[in-house]
Amino acid sequence: MELHIKVAQAVHVLNHDSQSCNRVAANQWLVQFQQTDAAWEIATSILTSHHHHPFLSDYEVEFFSAQILKRKIQNEGHNLHSGAKDALLNALLVAAKRFTSGPPQLLTQICLAISTLILHAVEHGKPVEKLFYSLQNLQTQDNGNAAVLEMLTVLPEIIEDQNSDFCVTSARRKEYGQELLAQTPTVLEFLMQQISEDFGNHVQPPNDRSRKILRCLLSWVRAGCFSEIPPGSLPAHPLFNFVFSSLQAASSFDLSIEVLVELVSQHEGLPQVLLCRIGFLKEALLFPALKSGDEKVIGGLACLMSEIGQAAPFLIVEANTEALALADALLSCAAFPSEDWDIVDSTLQFWCSLSGHILAVEVESAEYRKKLEERFIPIFSALVDALLLRIQVNDTTFNEKGRTIELPSGLEQFRMNLVELLVDICQLLGPALFIQKIFLGDWIPSSMHVSWKDVEARLFMLNAVAEVVLKEGHHFDISIVMELVIILSSKTPTDLRGFMCLVCKTLADVIGSYAKWISTSETNARPLILFFAAGITQPFCSSACAFGFRKFCEEAAAMMHEPSNLEILIWIGEGLEERKIPLEEEDEVVGAISLIFCSVPDKMLMNNMFARLLSPSYGNVGKLINEDHGHASRHDPSSYTNLINTAGRGLHRIGTVFSYLASHLSVGLGQDESIFALLEAFWPMLEKLFLSEHIESASLSTAACRALTVAIQASGQNFGPLLPKVLDSMSANFLKFQSHECYMRTASVIVEEFGSKEEYGPLFMSTFKRFTSSTSVMALTSSYICDQEPDLVEAYATFASAYVRNCPKEILAASGSLFEVSLPKAGICCTALHRGAALSAMSYMICFLEVGIALLVEPEACISEISVQDMVMRVVSQSGEGFISNLVYALLGVSAMSRVHKCAMILQQLGAMCSISERTKWKAVLGWEVLHRWLYNALQTLPGEYLKTGEVECLVPNWMKGVVGAASDYLESSREISNDGHRHMQGKGGRLLKRLLREFADNHRNIPNLT
Repeated sequence: MELHIKVAQAVHVLNHDSQSCNRVAANQWLVQFQQTDAAWEIATSILTSHHHHPFLSDYEVEFFSAQILKRKIQNEGHNLHSGAKDALLNALLVAAKRFTSGPPQLLTQICLAISTLILHAVEHGKPVEKLFYSLQNLQTQDNGNAAVLEMLTVLPEIIEDQNSDFCVTSARRKEYGQELLAQTPTVLEFLMQQISEDFGNHVQPPNDRSRKILRCLLSWVRAGCFSEIPPGSLPAHPLFNFVFSSLQAASSFDLSIEVLVELVSQHEGLPQVLLCRIGFLKEALLFPALKSGDEKVIGGLACLMSEIGQAAPFLIVEANTEALALADALLSCAAFPSEDWDIVDSTLQFWCSLSGHILAVEVESAEYRKKLEERFIPIFSALVDALLLRIQVNDTTFNEKGRTIELPSGLEQFRMNLVELLVDICQLLGPALFIQKIFLGDWIPSSMHVSWKDVEARLFMLNAVAEVVLKEGHHFDISIVMELVIILSSKTPTDLRGFMCLVCKTLADVIGSYAKWISTSETNARPLILFFAAGITQPFCSSACAFGFRKFCEEAAAMMHEPSNLEILIWIGEGLEERKIPLEEEDEVVGAISLIFCSVPDKMLMNNMFARLLSPSYGNVGKLINEDHGHASRHDPSSYTNLINTAGRGLHRIGTVFSYLASHLSVGLGQDESIFALLEAFWPMLEKLFLSEHIESASLSTAACRALTVAIQASGQNFGPLLPKVLDSMSANFLKFQSHECYMRTASVIVEEFGSKEEYGPLFMSTFKRFTSSTSVMALTSSYICDQEPDLVEAYATFASAYVRNCPKEILAASGSLFEVSLPKAGICCTALHRGAALSAMSYMICFLEVGIALLVEPEACISEISVQDMVMRVVSQSGEGFISNLVYALLGVSAMSRVHKCAMILQQLGAMCSISERTKWKAVLGWEVLHRWLYNALQTLPGEYLKTGEVECLVPNWMKGVVGAASDYLESSREISNDGHRHMQGKGGRLLKRLLREFADNHRNIPNLT
């Protein structure tokens, strides 16, 4: 009894003590208590015995005891022996009898514990049947039906819920579910008795009784209790009529809806039955609810009727009286002016299903489809009117005057869900009629007053259907859009706040979508540029305006060459310095301006425009590297940070311009000369920046390397004379700041662009040597370190791959010592948990082996080829065993499945090399016997817990068979002239090898990675 009281006192302290430290101590003690064996006895005793001590008769203590038993059954129930389970079940049934009159939450917890215990009653052939026998005895007790009803409610939920107890397998749940459904007749008879008889001598109010019956019925419907009842007899079933009649009681309406929705989704014949009762639902329930504004009833009926229509759209398209009544009722629900958007949102799936069904009618049935459209076009036309009202913002949002605005989450989600339906409706009505409905009415009057809520809603719809309208080619009056542009452009920045930002955003979306049509008139150019310029300054609509601006410039480039337009573009570009919009949006704006400048026919004018556009960016970088200004700013951290960020933005802007120059500059305008003009100013400034102390900033280094990368790609061979300085700067700066892997990435691009030039070979080799010998790369000695530096691993592997792919044979032959260091590093990195790092390292290994095989199969025509072949075989023979060992480790653990394909590719390539060497002088160092030994050693040296006894002896022959077949596939495909280079895993042998590795990885995915 002492422990009983201690538990009760701890529960009381946990729930009521004012001191948090006491509550924490009580909680810790109770958690420890739950884990003891004594908790079984104490909790059971509290629930089953009538205690005189006030603490032990407290509801909170009893509820806590029921929770303890439920949790312990979930976690430890499978360990209880048969006798203990039987005793516990009997005790819980006694507790259920004791609390049959409440409290209801306590009774529910007890019933949950009983249901959970049943899941663990494996020793009983039919535990559910045994439980039902016990429930029959419980029914004979006073008010026992209440406990039985609660038990029947939670039992199907526990058996069906896969998350309720992880110790119970899906197969056992399925078995218990079938056993449960065998009791359906008994349960249905019990429920009908509760409906017809006085329940427990009116201990519970009738409304509460009906809800409990409905809740129990819902559990059994979800479990499939009506699956054996013929669909034709279901409408006459007493329980179905009880559910339908319960719709008229406010207290049971929501549960009745849930039961009917569940029945509709499970029984094919039921939608037709309920369709015949739509008239009653409208007259008796919907119309009064619409009149009184009862959103609970309107929402419930909308959900039910939508489910009926989705379950049988073929019935709705018959357009009989009941079907049209259903559509009309849902139209009323959709148009209901609720404070939120849940009701109208619940009808969308019905309208999508109906419109999709009509649109899916085959072309051969054109006459039938035309009849359907004639019947339903008035309904969908009215739906558009209703939706126009429902997508409008509420008054709170409309009256918002702040600098930023947020759409209500419900409206935002509703609009996202609505787009698909609007597209279907536009296809159904046709773009002409749909656009006519949007522009119907005097919604942009000549007076100064504009209904902006209505305007914004119509613009949203217009944008949503842009793809259909453009495809059909139905032009509309663009002047309406331009009138809005002029009105908004004339407003001051103060006026363009709050809701007006949303209008600007939606209008910008429309202009971007219909840019092809809007750009046909030259008179539209200037107003649109000014509109976008104003919108870019507003945070809420800057993204839409930047995107719309670029789309418009793409379409209108040819008519933007007026000097005044070009000056406005320069003004917009200069304004970016102050606006500090996100870089993604700035890219759109700078890109749009670059598009226009690239199309200017006068080359001198074009160069001048680009120089002016980039002048502020050059100035910002120059200000940073100016000795007096830069050093002075370092004493003020805030000013210095701002200076760094401004210079970084300038470099980013320069990079964006170069990228557009490379892809959009007209070929006939002297592309090289135009880019070189920018390059002359760019590199000296960048060289000075790379030599400055400011470049230690990671963000500044990244921006500078990005700008340099795109400049190299844009300028092509023009950059050649600068390569020695550039590569020296890249490697030197990386050695200074080894966390800045951006220097390696830029060097990779240089090798990609110029690697084939023999004169630069020694330069590339010295750069590779510098990177490889760096402290950070040499420190990559374990998968743990690789996981700490994934960006470094990816950058280094990318550079090494570019080096192997692009450098001449002579350079590769002389780089053997570098490969002997870099490839083992890649082998270590392929065991990293970081997916990107591991796959990049594997890609480098694959690249080296692929190039190596290509060199090995070439005829020995000259000394240089023999030299490079010797280098390849020497490196692989020295590193091969490490490759295999690391690949085996890469196939272990939870992340292994993503590496199976590349591991198989590497093994396939090693096999191909073995096959080639079998006929050469290299057989002794790299042949099938050598590969067999490597593979055996790699598997044999794994810790004992990784493999079963005898598994190595089984795996090695199977894997070798797969490798031999995959190697044969690889070499065979490499001889085909038409092959595009995709030689991996294409044949039968490759697929076998990949399957073997996948099975190995799948069987060992729960083993931790020891590397």
